Amino acid sequence: MTGSAARWGPLWGARPADWALSEDGQLPTYEAALARTGLEPGWRVLDVGCGAGAFLRLVAERGGRPSGLDASDALIAFARGRLPNADLRVGEMEELPWADATFDLVTGFNSFFFADDMVSALREAGRVAKPGSPLVVQVWGAHERCDLEAMKQVARPFFPPRPPDAPADPDLSEPGALRSLAVAAGLTPEGEFDTTWVLEFADLATLERAMVAVAGLAEIVGPEREPELRRAIGEGLAPFRRVDGSYALSNEFHFLIARA
Repeated sequence: MTGSAARWGPLWGARPADWALSEDGQLPTYEAALARTGLEPGWRVLDVGCGAGAFLRLVAERGGRPSGLDASDALIAFARGRLPNADLRVGEMEELPWADATFDLVTGFNSFFFADDMVSALREAGRVAKPGSPLVVQVWGAHERCDLEAMKQVARPFFPPRPPDAPADPDLSEPGALRSLAVAAGLTPEGEFDTTWVLEFADLATLERAMVAVAGLAEIVGPEREPELRRAIGEGLAPFRRVDGSYALSNEFHFLIARA
């Protein structure tokens, strides 16, 4: 692999069980998406960036036939432990290893924007979808309604400074942003919606495990600085600590439903 998968796969897959703590906690957002797709038993469903398989497990429970692609060998192996009969593959989202018009539903939860070319990734999603079938694209919602923005502030000092001439990252929660990308990829936008869910962690140790696994953060900072990073997480996310020691972080997610 030479695209974004080669870069992101080893990072996201460094601690699959710890990443699953966050992925599994987003189950209600997957349910909100499925409620708008008309999923029927027997449908072939592809999740692009399937991670630990939380969404695909929900698909299987509802009678769908799950398939998934991820950049990480380790995450695919983890997902296979949950879904031994699913068609799970490692690869690039801009070069999906399935034939045209294979799937009744294609989804991507906070995944398509990791592609080197998001329009190309969306075009591939449309290619493998049956004509007229739904595609679900999820991104983060408005920054001010995402508590995990605080985690970005925690992590930023552990990274090299951003080049001064680097372009700003696009804000995909902005009105019309996802719709424009979908149209450029040859998809037909059908509707957009937002949903909010509280991500919960039982205690500080669980929160730390989950946060250092996101995007391979612990691998990026290295073992020497991981204790420092964990301390920074405890301090930076202290406002989200409950009286009982658990943590609750409310986040908004933005969705586009399109048709192939």
